[in-house]
Amino acid sequence: MIVREHPSTLKLFFVMQGSVVPKIIGRIISIALLSVVVTLLDRYVVPLPRISIGAMGIFGVALSLFLGFRNNAAYDRWWEARKLWGAMIADVRNLGRHMSVFVGKGEDREQILSFAVAFAHLHRGFLRGVDVKADIVDWVGEENADAMIARQNPADAALRSMADKIGMLIKEDAVSGFGQMTISQTLSSLALSQAGCERVFTTPLPFVYSLLVRRTTYLYCWLLPFALIEATGWFAPIFAAVVVYVFFGLQAVTNELELPFRNVQNGLPLDAMCRTIEISVSEALDRTPPAALPVTNHVLS
Repeated sequence: MIVREHPSTLKLFFVMQGSVVPKIIGRIISIALLSVVVTLLDRYVVPLPRISIGAMGIFGVALSLFLGFRNNAAYDRWWEARKLWGAMIADVRNLGRHMSVFVGKGEDREQILSFAVAFAHLHRGFLRGVDVKADIVDWVGEENADAMIARQNPADAALRSMADKIGMLIKEDAVSGFGQMTISQTLSSLALSQAGCERVFTTPLPFVYSLLVRRTTYLYCWLLPFALIEATGWFAPIFAAVVVYVFFGLQAVTNELELPFRNVQNGLPLDAMCRTIEISVSEALDRTPPAALPVTNHVLS
């Protein structure tokens, strides 16, 4: 995720970190060159057919509606994912307080909260397709780490380990009835947040949306030079490049927001949020917390 203050107006035109320009520069140049070729042919070789600016304006409005709809849908997915991870962080903090109130200090509390840290990392590993064993070994031990990673759903295995440990405490009458209900509700909330992230991860936007927008955008940009010949003359390549930047740029941003868990510049900082959970648990256990992950080159991973 890009983390930076808003640059000045002058610097804004040259900022590349977090910009989509590097991803679409090829298309911008291609359409600009097409506009140059069309203008040269029309002026010095043979008059080319014109397309009404009004017609292209109507076409552009329709395309803008499609792009706006898809962008809103993609941002809703990104924001929902962020809220789910925020809820997970809050639930882990609540769990730490509940364990202090209803269980008290001791090995049982440390084990349960350590599995909560493992849960967050294992869920991150599932969403990003990365190996997180090194991140959880120090918390739960190598044997437990291997056992959970071997499961079909490692994060759910961590939740079950927490539930099993709490079940043992209940059998030993170490947790009151109200404490049982409170802790159980917190575990259920963690499971709901996990399932919500899995829903976002496994259910992309309908492919037909992407197909329709992409085809329409390319068609519009290919036809645009023929509408700019008469209206803008030699400025046609510049106008075409700006329009291409807007339409393809918005499309590129939407592609990143649509999949919020990917480790890209505009993706969610899952590493940093897992570190936040580590810090919260460490402080709940009266340990020295690790340092928060730094922002590197304006990017928080």
